Amino acid sequence: MKNYDILKNFNILYIEDDKNLLENLGEILQDFVKKIFLASNTQEAYKILKENHIDLIISDILIEDKNGIEFISFLKKQGYNIPFILTTAYTETDYLLEAIKQKASNYLVKPVKIKELLDSMYEVLLPKYQKKELENSTILFKIASLMCESKQLEVIKVIVNALDEDYTFSLSYPEIMKRIDISKPTLIKIFKELQDKNIITKLPKRRYKLNMHAINHLF
Repeated sequence: MKNYDILKNFNILYIEDDKNLLENLGEILQDFVKKIFLASNTQEAYKILKENHIDLIISDILIEDKNGIEFISFLKKQGYNIPFILTTAYTETDYLLEAIKQKASNYLVKPVKIKELLDSMYEVLLPKYQKKELENSTILFKIASLMCESKQLEVIKVIVNALDEDYTFSLSYPEIMKRIDISKPTLIKIFKELQDKNIITKLPKRRYKLNMHAINHLF
């Protein structure tokens, strides 16, 4: 039995020019994933991609302003290497062959069944989840070698679990305090220590970056 909970770790971009279908399926998916981004055309989708980290793209093939497969090809030329699932009401062989050529993760015929879509998302994202879990465990082990107090380790675990693909995270003190029992002064002290040890660097807009170069040289 598939554990759909792993989908909660990923951001999904859904592209569909049928507004009702976009909103309805988007509303369902938001209960299963970390965050769902909705776009009714490729211009909206490209803007979302430039401003947000996306783990998986679900796209209709026939979109109002561009063929979905052409859009995927365009993204690859721009350096995006994001897995994608295609949906279509059509089953012509030429679309299927082109989808295979662009290395589509899956090809679903409308009307899309929710379980079929979730199963497809699970199969695409499971290897990515397993890789991330292994990497997070390694990061946690290395940082823990420097900071051994229990509260420090709890904070580090929260940080590691919040990491994006580019090793950045956005966590406010109140958000962390909701997840673990810790005072704000202690939390501020731990963040300062992490920055002093060059483990994290503060970025604009209340974001931080984990310094993987420094962490990889701990051993």
